[in-house]
Amino acid sequence: MAMSSRTSMSSSSSSDSKECIVDAHALTKTFSDFWMRSTARAVDGVNFRIDRHEIFGLLGPNGSGKSTTIKLILGLLRRTSGRLVVFGRDPSDVAVKKKIGYLPEETYLYRFLNPTETLDYYGKLFGLDRRTRVRRTAELLEMVGLTQVAHRPAGEFSKGMARRLGLAQALINDPELLILDEPTSGLDPLGTKQVKDLILELGRRGKTILLTSHLLADVEDVCDRMVILYGGKIRAEGTSEELLADSSHTLIRAPRLTEATIRAVDETLHRMQGVAIERVEAPRQSLENLFLDIVERARAEQLANSGAQSGGTIASFLQGGGDAPASSAQAARALVDDLVHAKDEVVRATAVTAKAQAPAKGADDSVLDALVKPAQSPSAPNAVMPADRRATQAPADVNQSVIDSLLEGDEHGKKGSNG
Repeated sequence: MAMSSRTSMSSSSSSDSKECIVDAHALTKTFSDFWMRSTARAVDGVNFRIDRHEIFGLLGPNGSGKSTTIKLILGLLRRTSGRLVVFGRDPSDVAVKKKIGYLPEETYLYRFLNPTETLDYYGKLFGLDRRTRVRRTAELLEMVGLTQVAHRPAGEFSKGMARRLGLAQALINDPELLILDEPTSGLDPLGTKQVKDLILELGRRGKTILLTSHLLADVEDVCDRMVILYGGKIRAEGTSEELLADSSHTLIRAPRLTEATIRAVDETLHRMQGVAIERVEAPRQSLENLFLDIVERARAEQLANSGAQSGGTIASFLQGGGDAPASSAQAARALVDDLVHAKDEVVRATAVTAKAQAPAKGADDSVLDALVKPAQSPSAPNAVMPADRRATQAPADVNQSVIDSLLEGDEHGKKGSNG
């Protein structure tokens, strides 16, 4: 008993020494109707904390309060009572949003945008510059296996492909806290295995991850610590080893034994411990391992398959070293985009300058308009003029009387100067 208390004290002290990313104390959320009458208490006085660099699992059946807790952390819902801080701030603080990546339970995408345009759009929302968006988009699409369908509209995607794109969208801002609500929903076993490997790798790279899933085996494989909710309350909390340890049995794993050896072991147990072997069975692999083994053998035979491909390596900017230099193709594409963008800016600036420097229509234009106007003879508008007169006659669209008056004024000026 004393050993147990020392263990709990040491674990709590080590937990206090870590930086807390999410801290909830007596967190409660009650939904009310129009008349402010309580209709449901989705979260009922829960206490938990998520430390930096931790993969934290949030488990429970439908209606247990998982999604409500996530929305409270995201600031999408306001708590009824209790305390909740994220990165040391209130969840409604806009500055907190830049540090969070979120994959909702249902993937909502713009149907007519392709994956490249989708990631570029979300990159703009986070204020990323053009080169960074191009680099991260290419790396994320390769990572989730969507490079070959990068220009297909998202509305044509299957649920699994949309899920992959949603995961890439959640990582575009290189978040410090990644919240994944049912990340493997709709994925085939290959995609599920890839997502689990990605979560583990991101955890090793220093990301803090909050994960919810109904697939308990997935949570068991990746989570450092977890809580189990039911009815809005925490029913159990701890690491996988603490929660899953079976204290009533002992498992001995050995190479294949003969029947005689098993009888001898059983007799020894009965003589020394007064117990007998409960069951002897041959170990078997999991269905997931069998499935992956079959697929790998098929790939070795180079059999074709449509849809999303198996993902590549983890994006370089998620590996803890910032944005790595782009490949030559990505750098060339980014350079061309920058040059086109700069050219468009110069053209627009030149057009605005030319428009601003164009002379306004003033008195000089009015004189020209007076000189250039239709002039027809009232007596014979359609008369044919002799050839010699046509040669000396002013054009038909010039007001001859105005020209004559100007010439007469000029002649008088010349005589006056000569006199």
